[in-house]
Amino acid sequence: MLLAAFVALFLIVSTSSVLLAPSIAAEDFRPAAAEFQKLSGVEAHLKNINKPSVKIIQAWPKGYNSSADSLAASFQLWRQSGESCPEGTIPIRRTTEQDILRASSVQRFGKKPLKKSVRRDSSGSGHEHAVVFVNGEQYYGARANINVWAPHVSPELYGDNYPRFFTYWTTDAYRETGCYNLLCSGFVQTNNKIAIGAAISPTSYYNGRQFDMGLMIWKDPRHGNWWLEFGQGVLVGYWPAYLFSHLGSHASMIQFGGEVVNTRSTGFHTSTQMGSGHFAEEGYGKASYFRNLQIIDWDNSLLPVSNLRLLADHPNCYDIRQGKNKLWGTYFYYGGPGRNVHCP
Repeated sequence: MLLAAFVALFLIVSTSSVLLAPSIAAEDFRPAAAEFQKLSGVEAHLKNINKPSVKIIQAWPKGYNSSADSLAASFQLWRQSGESCPEGTIPIRRTTEQDILRASSVQRFGKKPLKKSVRRDSSGSGHEHAVVFVNGEQYYGARANINVWAPHVSPELYGDNYPRFFTYWTTDAYRETGCYNLLCSGFVQTNNKIAIGAAISPTSYYNGRQFDMGLMIWKDPRHGNWWLEFGQGVLVGYWPAYLFSHLGSHASMIQFGGEVVNTRSTGFHTSTQMGSGHFAEEGYGKASYFRNLQIIDWDNSLLPVSNLRLLADHPNCYDIRQGKNKLWGTYFYYGGPGRNVHCP
């Protein structure tokens, strides 16, 4: 089940201009030919990733009000129309030409930029983090409740600023393998009620109602697959064991938190927000949070995290603060506005 796509007419226009102007010099054809080749590559890629649909669902229900102060029946916008998938199918967000053209290239579409390790300063790679992590043990999964906001970001992949429920995997630090959601082979979706990559609703508001979602990833001790669960007992799908080498046995580090890519394309730090766009010190209702941080140990037991370490490699842009209480267990606030007077 795929979402509706738009058909661009630029390919027809470019082709016609070439056929109707045979007397133009050869070098004048080069821009049009290059554009034709690019769009041909886009069309071929779309055919490869957009499989034939069984049913098409409108993504945004008519009359939807994202600021309505009420709990939604579902956490994804497409479900609020009352639509569902036929038995034996799964919902897939359809990729459009506009989606691919926003990427730097067809080859890099759906892939993250290359980055360095999270444990060293990331200014050279453009990736900035505000995370907590545990390492030094054998980990077989993790769980947390994540506060949902709609930060202002660069909408390269989706073309809007809606928060998204997405997945990403890689086995070689983002160089060749891996992708977002279902844009390449890898993640196996088993749930027909959740569309990976679809917009999330409701969201939290500054000094207003707060919403969070529980997510858990854990390794099936019998088959070795890494499963993704939403909420309480809603299985979304799994990453097959054969995808990984280091994770074939267990994880040696678990990270929770936020990441922003800062390319400084304008000569200044990006104004991309992390979390709510407010610093951790502002606390509940203002800063974004993770709560009830847990890990899964060798015995397949879900345990509170211990020996947690913090990393904010650009704290004037994005920071993080940890806490612990009986209601939330181990938690942290994190995020920030990006560019500001202290983060030029």
